[in-house]
Amino acid sequence: METILGLCVGIGLSAASGFRVFVPLLVMSVAALMGWFEPLKGFEWLAMPAVCLALTVATISEIAAYYVPWVDNLLDTVATPAAMIAGTLTTMAVSSGEMSQFASWASAIIVGGGTAGVVQMSTVAARGVSTATTGGVANPVISTGEWIGAAVLSVLSFIVPVLVVFVVLLTLIWATRWIRGKKKVVESST
Repeated sequence: METILGLCVGIGLSAASGFRVFVPLLVMSVAALMGWFEPLKGFEWLAMPAVCLALTVATISEIAAYYVPWVDNLLDTVATPAAMIAGTLTTMAVSSGEMSQFASWASAIIVGGGTAGVVQMSTVAARGVSTATTGGVANPVISTGEWIGAAVLSVLSFIVPVLVVFVVLLTLIWATRWIRGKKKVVESST
């Protein structure tokens, strides 16, 4: 049961990494410093105050950069692999000690990195549609939704991890349908 719960927390944190790379790591660091979460062996660095401070600066910088026109689209090229790495790390840090090292890393890469990658690609597509249809004017609205979603998902991953998995799945289904609908509208108008 502990393994499944750890994977649910990992999925939520990985999905949050797909929205913003540093937000879930910051939430994990704060939770570790407060004693609410104990990272797996090898990830104790999350509980260091200097790491928490560095993650705070990185989070603020990342959020601010997404409000700069055209920089947001540029960041997406770097953020996609970074989100997959962050998703893998967040999943690995909350994995249970019941699994072997190989199984833990394999599930972290597949589940964590995969979830973060899918969510990140959805945000890239949404930003692309927004840029194409509004010239980038609506991108700050998308950016605000992304960082709020990352923060809420990160916190809820620790509080109600199983519910977060269902919310992530439903959101991905909705986002996919919304993006496909917008792409059809853009294609039909050209």
